[in-house]
This record gives sequence, structure tokens and C-alpha cells, in this order.
Amino acid sequence: MTSLDALADEWAAAADEEAGATVALRHAIHREPELGLDCPRTRDKLKAALANLPLTIRDSVRTSGFVALLEGTGAGDPSRTVLLRGDMDALPIREATGLDFASEIEGAMHACGHDSHSAMLAGAARVLCRQRDRFAGRILFMFQPGEEGHHGAREMIAEGLIDDPLPGAAFAIHIWPNLPGGVLACRAGAMLASTDQVHIRVDGKGGHAAMPHDAIDPVPVAAEIVLALQSEASRKAPVTTDPIVISISSIHAGETHNVLPDSVKLHGTFRALSPEGRARGRAGIERVATHVALAHGAEAEVWFEDGYPPTMNDPRAVALVRQIAGASYVEAPAPSMGGEDFAYVLQKVPGAMGFLGVAPPDGDPLKRAPLHNPAMLVDDAVLPRGVALHCAFAMAFLQRGFD
Repeated sequence: MTSLDALADEWAAAADEEAGATVALRHAIHREPELGLDCPRTRDKLKAALANLPLTIRDSVRTSGFVALLEGTGAGDPSRTVLLRGDMDALPIREATGLDFASEIEGAMHACGHDSHSAMLAGAARVLCRQRDRFAGRILFMFQPGEEGHHGAREMIAEGLIDDPLPGAAFAIHIWPNLPGGVLACRAGAMLASTDQVHIRVDGKGGHAAMPHDAIDPVPVAAEIVLALQSEASRKAPVTTDPIVISISSIHAGETHNVLPDSVKLHGTFRALSPEGRARGRAGIERVATHVALAHGAEAEVWFEDGYPPTMNDPRAVALVRQIAGASYVEAPAPSMGGEDFAYVLQKVPGAMGFLGVAPPDGDPLKRAPLHNPAMLVDDAVLPRGVALHCAFAMAFLQRGFD
């Protein structure tokens, strides 16, 4: 049995054989980005890459996602199942990379690396299918759309697509353009935050702007709420152990310069790193908004749109990732306050998501365009590394489980 710290290197040669196909698939997906839960062209490209392989494919009804199940034929424990996930959808961003395979779809771009994620997962499926006599058990490849705010993983889980059989472990790789190429960052516990939307309506009493004493002006009340919420995040939350972020990013009020409006609408995002912090922060936002408004004779209504839960990495899965990545592993010093709907998978199955650096070897990675930026770039040379890591994660769990 190969040692964990040699597994990724062991799979590297097979992944390199798939490098051309993996890169070509990524470029093809990148040229035709699709948004949301319906990504039929992306699905068809991925299924074409998996054609004629010994996979059992089950399609999602609610989305264009699908799962592909591989049964090992080798020696070992046949009861184990491991899930590997790649997402498929793009962002509503106008691309500014100048690449020869840049997006051909107006106002859409793979600026979060999902083209890389799905291409690497397809490459891993091809490699593992060729070598399924090396392991027993099952590998479930999850290709899901709708990660960018559309709850694609939740939809596929609700359809029972990962229940038969339910995996014992789940792994995902997310590219990171500001890490050196090939470096894998991970951490136990919170890896990413919850992603709720917050909405606040402040109701006062409109009037003439020259006579504010005859009105209840909701504009300064709303401004005071915005400032007070920043104190809620910095003074009420335990900033070193369970921080939160509250950002009001949209304010709408009034139509002209000399009329005080009846109401102000505030919209923003609320992020937390634990279920407890999420509940505490929501209660704090409601308390601050309603009480500040009341102090000025106004009223405030607060409501939330549920986003993703925090992405929580299982310590056992992170230990496995750390050993497999070896010298290329770095401990993520803190969670990202971004969000990921792989969190839904990790609520059901213990596992981990790691960040794979894809910055080219020249220059400072920190100065490169980040995720969700129209100029974000991926070093294609790193993709075989992601393929090999997927293979190694699956093999390690099928051979050992969580020791």
C-alpha cells in the first residue's frame, strides 16, 4: 500500500497523460460559459469527455448537473464510497483577459475557476476509470451547476443524487489565483463563511426637506443603522475566534433634492463562520436596526435571504489532505469570508475543500487578479496537479478510510 505522502506523486504520471485533454476541455468550457442552474452546453462537453467509460450516470432533474459512479474492481473494502465534486457555472462578468480562448458569450465569464474544477474532475474520472482494478469501493463524481448563488449542490442533494450509496467522505478542490502554482491550502473547521443576504426597510414620515421638524426623516436613521452595524461586527462578535462581516452595499431612498422620503431600503451581505455566529449575528442586526429606528421615532423591518451555510472541513479529512499534498501543503491561516455551496455536501458527508494555487511561476501571486475579477487567469500547467490530487484523495480514503 502506497504511503499517503507518495500518493499524489504516484498519480502524477497518469494525470500528465491526461494534461492535453484536461486543458482542452477547460478551454472549451471557458469559451462558452453558462450561468445558474441550467448549463446544458457545459454538461454536454463533460459527458462527451466521459463517454465510453465504465460509469453509471444519473442526471439531475432540477438542474443540468449529474453524478457519475465508478465501481472499483480491485482488492480492498468494497463498502467504502468517496465523493469528488466539481462545479460548472460561470459569473455574469465581461471578460478582460485577452486570452485566445476567452469567453464568446457576452457578459459571462469563468472568473471563479469552475471551468478548471470540472475539467480537472473529468480528467480524474478518466484516469481512475483506466485503473479501477487498483481499488475496491466506489467513487462518485459530482458535476454540479448553480454554485454562484443558486444552491446547485442543495438542489442535487434534495434529489437524492448522492444518497445511493451515501459517501463516507467528500473532497473538492477550488483554484486560487493568488497562491503559487501547485500549492494546496486547507484548514480544519471553517474554511469559508455563510452567505446570507440582509434587507432592512426604514419607515419614517416624508415631508418637505426644508422642514424636517414636521417629518420623520428616515435617511439619517438609515445612515446611523449602517454605522451601528459596523460596531455590531467589531464590538459584539468575538473577532479572533468567530468573526462576522456585515456589509451594507446598496441604499435606496428618495427621488429629488427637496423632498424627504417616507422610507429607505438597505441591502447587503452578512457572513459568519459558525452556526452560532450566524444566529448571533442575525439577532444583532435585527436588534440594532429596530432599536436605532425606534430611538428616532421611526420603524425598521429586517429580513434575511438564506445563503450558503459555513463550509466546515472535517479534521480527519484535512489530515488526509495534508499528508497527500506533502511539501506543497500550506495551512490556511484563516478562513475566507467568501462562501461555497459545497458546504451543503459537507453538512451531509465529512470531508474537506482545499485551495489549489494556480498563479504562474513568474511574478508575485498576490498582485495577480483575484477570483471574480474580469482579468483572472489560471496557469494551465497546474491542472494535472489537481487531477492527481483528486485521484489521490479518492484512493487514500478507499484504501484506509479515516484512520
